[in-house]
Amino acid sequence: MILTRRKGVVAAVAAALVLLAGVSVVLGVHRAARHDLERSLADQVTALLEKATPAEHHEHGHDFGEDAGRVVCAVEPFGFDPPDAREASQVRWVYARHMCAITGSGTNWAMSVRASGPIAVRLGGAPWVRVPEPGPGYPDRVREIVPERYHEEAFEEFADEGVIEAARERFERQQAAR
Repeated sequence: MILTRRKGVVAAVAAALVLLAGVSVVLGVHRAARHDLERSLADQVTALLEKATPAEHHEHGHDFGEDAGRVVCAVEPFGFDPPDAREASQVRWVYARHMCAITGSGTNWAMSVRASGPIAVRLGGAPWVRVPEPGPGYPDRVREIVPERYHEEAFEEFADEGVIEAARERFERQQAAR
């Protein structure tokens, strides 16, 4: 009787471990898929921002000055709509932290003119970048362009310093090519 109970306990523990391992694998796959989606969205938004002219950046609220060179950006999404999208083609809006720097004569990354903060980017046929206007009331303007479920993330710093480092390296390569 005791031996049968032990076998039952061992079998139950083994089944629980198998179930836990299965859940861990599923969660890992889900996290990897979300990371891939966010990376794809970051690449799309980065390309959109970097291809924009200084005049277009001015329309977004960025003023890079008269001696504007190339725009180099770091982008880190913190949300998107619809929130249950599984593929980049399903995403209509991306909410991200960004930092854009402008190359210029004799400017290094540390001394470059930069703009940063949360943005909302509509993807699709006519992409649209929404940047909250700086100055008094800025937090309220951020909350106007970012859904409530992402308000906390909108005010956080970049979570992955590698994103900024990659932009800095692209910036330095652009400067060296000038």
